[in-house]
Amino acid sequence: MGWKAFDTDADRYESWYASPRGQRVDQSERKLLERLLQKMPNAASALEVGCGTGHFTALFADQGLFPIGLDRAPAMIAALRRLHPSLPAVLGDAHKLPFQDGAVDVTVFVATLEFLEQPEVALAEAVRVSRKGLILVVLNKWSVGGLSRRLGRQARSRRLGRARDFSLPQLNDLLRAVPADRIQRIWWTSALYPIGPAEFLAHVPLGDVIGLAVMLNTPSIRS
Repeated sequence: MGWKAFDTDADRYESWYASPRGQRVDQSERKLLERLLQKMPNAASALEVGCGTGHFTALFADQGLFPIGLDRAPAMIAALRRLHPSLPAVLGDAHKLPFQDGAVDVTVFVATLEFLEQPEVALAEAVRVSRKGLILVVLNKWSVGGLSRRLGRQARSRRLGRARDFSLPQLNDLLRAVPADRIQRIWWTSALYPIGPAEFLAHVPLGDVIGLAVMLNTPSIRS
């Protein structure tokens, strides 16, 4: 799915979080991100790839990190700069990140991998620029929402109907694009279950999103 669909949605993107559904998703994903960030206790900087209007990039600043937002859609970056003028914002491609090796501590994807043409390339790029780890929040293929995106009401959505959701095994397969000597440990949980509190997290891969913290070893120094 091309980035231009997101470019035309920029004006409506932030307002969705004010809807009842958007508020529940926001509450759940914030809790999830906070839990995943706990797995990176010494991180000082975070790059959010596919940051949109900076909704979650601002959360990283609130968590005491130096945040950078990157998006391919110019209208999204313009909205981020308007809504959060103090946050660094970069127009760039997830498949070829405009940063040096090890430029940031953590690279974050929040509902971004599902819309990329080559998610494995984006992951490899994220590892290249990251010193400590990756955080992935991904739409879950095997959830009520996943079924709706494929077969139900959301399948007619111009954007969500084209999402390529992932199951937990598929995410593990994607991570094979990462050099094996860089991965130290992977921790995961799931959120946004159809019933229960929005902030409920569980080690059962049936929530509408799956969250992974991929802890990385220090990259080898090239001679």
